[in-house]
Formats: sequence, structure tokens, C-alpha cells
Amino acid sequence: MSDVQSLNHSRWECKYHMTWIPKYRRKSLYDGLRKYLGDVLRVLARQKECEILEGHLMENHVRMFVLVPPKYAVSQVIGYLKGKSVIHIARVYMGQKRNYKGQHFWVRGYHKKITLILFLAL
Repeated sequence: MSDVQSLNHSRWECKYHMTWIPKYRRKSLYDGLRKYLGDVLRVLARQKECEILEGHLMENHVRMFVLVPPKYAVSQVIGYLKGKSVIHIARVYMGQKRNYKGQHFWVRGYHKKITLILFLAL
């Protein structure tokens, strides 16, 4: 139970296995983005008080094992990771200063598998 986190009135351990894909299953994760996207996703996860325990940037999808605090919905965390990462990709690697409407990198939605949820009252 060393991974158990705590808030004011509870202890928790919520781990999720998440997967999402780029639009049209583009192989663009292998081009030049793969080596930088992992660091970007880790920084964004820390901003939402999440921790990426394990992550794989595959040829055409992203697979992560994430520790998410119960005060955030999983969909909120995924939306934040996908939204902010695509802004970073557009600005740094595609040379755009703004996001133009109609340009999408990630597909809507994700796959989530609940691995472990543990709540203990203090």
C-alpha cells in the first residue's frame, strides 16, 4: 500500500489504463514527435496532479497507465492531455502560432480500463 495517496478525509489509489489514437491512425507519432511527446504529456499530467506510471507511444496510438486523483474525472484529464498536447504540437512542430478551426490531430474519444480504485476512510 505504498502507492496510496491521501486527501483531507480519505486515502485513495485510482489507476487507469488509457488508450487513444491520432486522426485517421496517422503514423505521425513516429516521425519526429515520438521522442518529444512523452515529455510533453508528463508535464501536462503533473499540472493536473496526475502521474504517468507507464506510457508507450506506439506507431499509431498512445497507451498510458495513469494515477488520477479522485477530484478529477478521467474524461477531464484525458481532454486536457489531448487538447494541450495538440496545441503544443501545432505551435512547436508545425510552426503555427494559432490553432485554426478544422485541424485535428487526435480522434474524439478514448478507451479507458479501470485497473484499481481503492478508497479508505480516515
